[in-house]
Amino acid sequence: MAGARSTEGLSRSNNIEKGRKGEDMAAACLRKEGYRIVERNYRCLYGEVDIIAMDAGDIVFIEVKSRKSDNFGSPEEAVGITKQKKISRVALNYLREKGLADHNARFDIVAIRFMPQGNRIKLIRNAFDLSY
Repeated sequence: MAGARSTEGLSRSNNIEKGRKGEDMAAACLRKEGYRIVERNYRCLYGEVDIIAMDAGDIVFIEVKSRKSDNFGSPEEAVGITKQKKISRVALNYLREKGLADHNARFDIVAIRFMPQGNRIKLIRNAFDLSY
């Protein structure tokens, strides 16, 4: 059909833009809380972790989730056991790769709600344990 455009590409780019905005907000929140951002969007064979930071000597692997509404659950509820396992594998790979396997590590979530009355950011420390 001449002139017809797919909205799939537009939707994907909007999601990427929303994700980037959420990660930028999360990084700013974490810095304000005293975290030192070490790396963003670390990728390996097992997947990706949004933010890796240092907090009081701990290496922290941080998943950022954002939502415009709670119609499909809260942002933090989107980090289920499957996602936890994936993040755990990525974290173990990162620790081995960087020679940091003897350091304390934990998993945090930054949950962001984009609301008309203002965005809400919630930092959940020790959100879950290492999952296999």
